[in-house]
Amino acid sequence: MATIKDIAALAGVSPATVSRVLNYDPDLSAGFETKQKIFEAAEKLNYTKHKKNSKKAKAKLLFVQWYDEAEELEDIYYLSIRLGIEKKAEELGIELIKRSLEERTDENVDGILALGKFDKEQADFLFKQNAILLFVDFDALAWGYNSLVIDFQQSVSNVLNHFIEHGHREIGILSGEEFTKGNPKPLEDKRLTVFKEILASKDLLNERYILKAAFTVTSGYEAMKHFLKQHPNDHPTAFFASSDALAVGALKAIQELGYQVPKDISIIGFNDISVAKYVSPPLTTVKIHTEWLGELAVETMGAMIRETAPTARKITIATELIERDSTR
Repeated sequence: MATIKDIAALAGVSPATVSRVLNYDPDLSAGFETKQKIFEAAEKLNYTKHKKNSKKAKAKLLFVQWYDEAEELEDIYYLSIRLGIEKKAEELGIELIKRSLEERTDENVDGILALGKFDKEQADFLFKQNAILLFVDFDALAWGYNSLVIDFQQSVSNVLNHFIEHGHREIGILSGEEFTKGNPKPLEDKRLTVFKEILASKDLLNERYILKAAFTVTSGYEAMKHFLKQHPNDHPTAFFASSDALAVGALKAIQELGYQVPKDISIIGFNDISVAKYVSPPLTTVKIHTEWLGELAVETMGAMIRETAPTARKITIATELIERDSTR
């Protein structure tokens, strides 16, 4: 694990600034560029590269990003995937033309790589631009489009089994709320869907223990603080958060209100972004190999360009539970 000093050296800032940024200190007045340097340095230093000998292939891809760079810093999950995409594209000699969904381009490309969440109208629009289309972190297979997704069933099952095996029966979730861009449409948090199905089957589901917030540290903090103030003596002994950003915010609220983690409340996050290692206590979380996911997206696009498939494909990526000190 990279140290705070390692990250500070790569980012060109002081260790104190790194510590405060990674812990989302609300009183820190660091600018956007400083925060971006720190988060990117942390991700790069904590990433084990899965390198293969690959021949460089001339290709040009349109890279459509759902989050802009400012939004990435609210929850650096997509930043991690983007870094993997950029690394593999550079390694293979593939040119990336980066655009948001709203930006138009007339450039001739070999395919489109779409990272994020989209509605059907947006997906159809991209397909009309180029039939070689891959959605990353979004399941568009029902619409007939290639998709690279995370195994939420396995992920949430591992989390709940961990809680139950350690004696927890009152289990809550801090679920993420998000919307498509353009004409905002609510998106399903599949972690919540699986969470409810599994706990209902075990007769452990309590609807009052379901919290919802936007996928940011601030929203996680506010949601947890509001809930615990309303239920000081009737709260879960364990919470699962749909992202590490939500978990970090919830962790701050729990501690601020005088509860101890994990003695009073255990918490598990999702994604294992670099920040998870540096909060106090270090966060138990579901690890998604985000940079490798980005690399796999570029490799999959290469295969799609080289050979036309008879039908769309969905590739599902497994996860693993990383145990740290936020659970008992």
